[in-house]
Amino acid sequence: MPFYRSLNIRTQNVLLVAAVCFFASSTPCVAAVDDAGKYLFICTGDQARKSPDFLAVVNFDEGSSQYGHVIGKADVQGASATGNEFHHIGMSADGTTVVCGGLLSVLKSQDEIFFFDVSNPRAPKFHSSANPPLSAITDDFQSLPQGGFLVTMMGGAQGHSPGRVAEFNGQLELVKEYPDTPPAEGFNPHGISLRPEVDLMVTSDFICPSTTLDAVAGGLDFRGSVRVWNLRHRTILRTIEIPGAGGTIDVKLIPGDRSERGYTAGMLDEHLYLLDTRRGTAKAVFDFATISKGGWPQLLRLTRDGRRLFISMNQAGKVAMLDISRPDEPRLLKILDLGAKSGPHYIALTRDEKRLIISDYFLNQDGFGKVHAEGDHKIHVAVVTSSDLRLDQRFQLDFNTAFAQGPARPHGVAVLERTYAHD
Repeated sequence: MPFYRSLNIRTQNVLLVAAVCFFASSTPCVAAVDDAGKYLFICTGDQARKSPDFLAVVNFDEGSSQYGHVIGKADVQGASATGNEFHHIGMSADGTTVVCGGLLSVLKSQDEIFFFDVSNPRAPKFHSSANPPLSAITDDFQSLPQGGFLVTMMGGAQGHSPGRVAEFNGQLELVKEYPDTPPAEGFNPHGISLRPEVDLMVTSDFICPSTTLDAVAGGLDFRGSVRVWNLRHRTILRTIEIPGAGGTIDVKLIPGDRSERGYTAGMLDEHLYLLDTRRGTAKAVFDFATISKGGWPQLLRLTRDGRRLFISMNQAGKVAMLDISRPDEPRLLKILDLGAKSGPHYIALTRDEKRLIISDYFLNQDGFGKVHAEGDHKIHVAVVTSSDLRLDQRFQLDFNTAFAQGPARPHGVAVLERTYAHD
């Protein structure tokens, strides 16, 4: 069999495009290669808070000998490089920009939002940073189809209430901070979810961030509420109050749900709540204490068909998978146990929903704050089926030892989900 025909179709196409480019032009050539799902980007903070915070790139190609290895890194540049406490992550709709948030940047009067160019995923570059004037304490990101991001900012400019939702356009320029007149009490948005087809957005209030610092007397001031927004106008329509929830850290709308319902979880009261965004009500539908009491249920992810839900349980060291095909009667399918003190927090599903990525770190405020949830700094990958969740033992990545500068704290994780063109 001729050599060319012995190759698979994908390789044949790459070689063909490369050959056409070579003979048609004297300039460097670009060949189209499908890199979707082959790279992980992880927002990472230096544990010592001395070296620059950075974006790590991990090989996520299951067919590669370097699967699970760090293969690239881009440091933050400039005056806002260190001590930001990198937190959640966002990836632009076209897959060429990654953004990380600095949870504690405000303590050093630094920029709080950091953009990276990942058009070449193996060699990301720091692009720029931003500092919205009305808000601080960057948390979650939602990419917009036309480019840009919506960003939840938990606190006001000094870290108190009220927070805002900041919008950046496709050129990474600040558009506005919303709403014009925020709620006077308890508006500290953390989670965010959109359904553009029904003009709906929700955000969840988690905690007044300044109360986590030792300099502020008293205990932690947790929130228990979800805001229902008109997405197009960026205005709050109603508030769903959940007294006693002990921190509604995340919120997710159920994809395609005709009743426009969603879920949130109370971190301290350990309940999963079904949200009726039209009526402005919440109903407890699952008790996570039946899995592990005091487990801190945190971040939610739902499959695109709205039938399964995943949630990290930080203090329990577990990730739970639930069947939510009947939204008001969730059923536990699987518990993935990562071990005592593992500290799973951030979770991300791949586009094909066959793998779940988990990072083991929440927040440690070291000697200046009240929150100390260090975790073990490992990144896990779980294989997902319709009824099972099991660890991929081939993927072994420990951010305590992965970098020459010393231990690092991995947080937000994103999977490259685009077709990329490179040399």
